[in-house]
Amino acid sequence: MPDNSTTEPDVVLIGAGIMSSTLGVFLKELEPSLTITMFETLGDCGLESSEAWNNAGTGHAANCEMNYTPERPDGSVDISRALEVNVEFDLSRQFWSYLVKKGSIADPRSFIHPVPHMSFVHDGNVSFLKKRFKAMSAHHCYYGMEYTENRQKIAEWAPLVMEGRTGDQPVAATRIITGTDVDYGSLTHHLVHHLVGLPGCSVHYKNHVTHIVREEGGRWRVEVHDLVSGAKRSVTTKFVFIGAGGGALPLLQKSGIPEGHGYAGFPVSGIWLRCDDPEINKRHHAKVYGKASIGSPPMSVPHLDTRVIGGQHSLLFGPYAGFSSKFLKHGSLMDLFESLRPANIEPLLSVARDNFDLTEYLIGQVLQSESHRLATLDEYFPNAKPEDWKLQIAGQRVETIKPDVKRGGLLEFGTELVGAADRSLVALLGASPGASTAAFIAISVLEKYFPDQLTASAWLPKLKEIIPSYGVSLIEDAELLRRVRADTAQLLKVENIDPPAVKTRRSSRARA
Repeated sequence: MPDNSTTEPDVVLIGAGIMSSTLGVFLKELEPSLTITMFETLGDCGLESSEAWNNAGTGHAANCEMNYTPERPDGSVDISRALEVNVEFDLSRQFWSYLVKKGSIADPRSFIHPVPHMSFVHDGNVSFLKKRFKAMSAHHCYYGMEYTENRQKIAEWAPLVMEGRTGDQPVAATRIITGTDVDYGSLTHHLVHHLVGLPGCSVHYKNHVTHIVREEGGRWRVEVHDLVSGAKRSVTTKFVFIGAGGGALPLLQKSGIPEGHGYAGFPVSGIWLRCDDPEINKRHHAKVYGKASIGSPPMSVPHLDTRVIGGQHSLLFGPYAGFSSKFLKHGSLMDLFESLRPANIEPLLSVARDNFDLTEYLIGQVLQSESHRLATLDEYFPNAKPEDWKLQIAGQRVETIKPDVKRGGLLEFGTELVGAADRSLVALLGASPGASTAAFIAISVLEKYFPDQLTASAWLPKLKEIIPSYGVSLIEDAELLRRVRADTAQLLKVENIDPPAVKTRRSSRARA
């Protein structure tokens, strides 16, 4: 691979995960003349939050995750957030399909597999799921979703969930067969390999960014420590993207931009139970999500998942939340303390005050014994045997705490772009839905930080080639959604339910 290094690249990407690699590929496809340099502290790409065992790999399409469909005070179910996430995943599917079509990714089965998505509840949550299904199945985005309270039907969909479930406990489930399982570690390798194979692009592993300093004239000096040779060097650039997962907040703070003033992070760790027994795994082909406990973070919604990683099928259950002061799985126990600033103490304390139920939940999770974890698994796999399962440490997530005039601080469970007013630097903070909506996040960066290029150059036609639905709301345009899902399903080799063609009014909204 050629050395495409430069000391004055047009773009610096910090972190070699799914976010930086996705944005890098977008930029290079839109502007082939750009020079792009990527720095990664670890020895390879996609080893933190993007790594397959470090995330759920759900291919978040808000099919089964009930935290995206809260119940309103009047008892109705709000599906607006679920619809947003659902079509954001369609953007990712279009982006990946574009790369498959042009030959940049040879085999989509190296990172994506068809796996049905299910929601499963019992007892008092049955009425909620029924209302949720009624609201979702009425919308074209969820065409093909099924609902049942029939125990035999649920057993056909997910045998392990029902075997050994005694008594007459009310149960209910929804299923949509167009769900997927995504190995974001493998996908990240594809994207980085494609990017650095292009002229003017390079990636530097075991290179830790220590400082980001604004120079006179508006450029940024990015100072880097080579962890192998010990050498220190710097590059200057017009644009910096900080896509370093949990490590993004400390780097945002080092940049000194006023827009990042007062932001803090709350780290949440996770543990899975993992089963690699092929005799068990072949009898479960679904991602089965339950309803989260009150006060638990979205990343801790219990689910029994089919995972396909490196060609091997496994079952994953969890995650069990915990607390660690690390911001990265390979980080330091001092990360949280070193992120403290006079400006973010009040937001941190305000969030602690207003989210006592979350604190209580995390303490309970940390104190859980193995028997407690297995008892939770028993709710979704009654016949599970302890000897078939082992612990798998998940990745770290750093939930964003943002300053708020009224409340002091707000805890945000989503992702947020925090950038400089002059559009020269942006950091991606937060976690879920994360990797699944990487294309949407990259497009958001283009719209917010490269608006002139999108409107006054050839970028827009090329972007519409990459994302055929760009400029149209897939929430509103059922016919376009039907075509997009049919086309991407064929290219990505995943399941599709093709509804009858319908004509709907196109929207003038800026993006899907």
